[in-house]
Amino acid sequence: MDGKDTRRDYARELADANVPEHLRGWLSDWGVGALVVKLGIVFEELTAERSVATMPVVGNTQVAGVLHGGASAALAETLGSFAATLHAGEGRIAMGVDLNATHHRPATSGLVRGVCTALQLGRNVTSHEIVISDSDGRRVCTARITNLLRDL
Repeated sequence: MDGKDTRRDYARELADANVPEHLRGWLSDWGVGALVVKLGIVFEELTAERSVATMPVVGNTQVAGVLHGGASAALAETLGSFAATLHAGEGRIAMGVDLNATHHRPATSGLVRGVCTALQLGRNVTSHEIVISDSDGRRVCTARITNLLRDL
């Protein structure tokens, strides 16, 4: 090591993911995560009670040319985990303990949009429902995530 600070500067990553300004300090040491960047997830809204993000279908497909179910699950887990961590507060983190997803129809182009809504915001456990829709507003996937809240 040459004595330089080796922490990565996540400012560009946070801006590209459209993380709200008031949350960028919170994420300045971690960014949004490599998978969020690879999947092209862009946030529209980010609170403990409701989080919204989009993700392109292109680049996130499986061999048949439709949105990969794992990409839908990753979008759902991203939204639910970010929302749960915001609820947990400073010095705490959310750890996913259960994720389930039901895939209703394929998405083949455009963007999908995930809307995450809190079902239960407890002191140690949260549950969120995530509805993922295609560009025409048709439901592609319904997911639910449960997060355990722990001190860092």
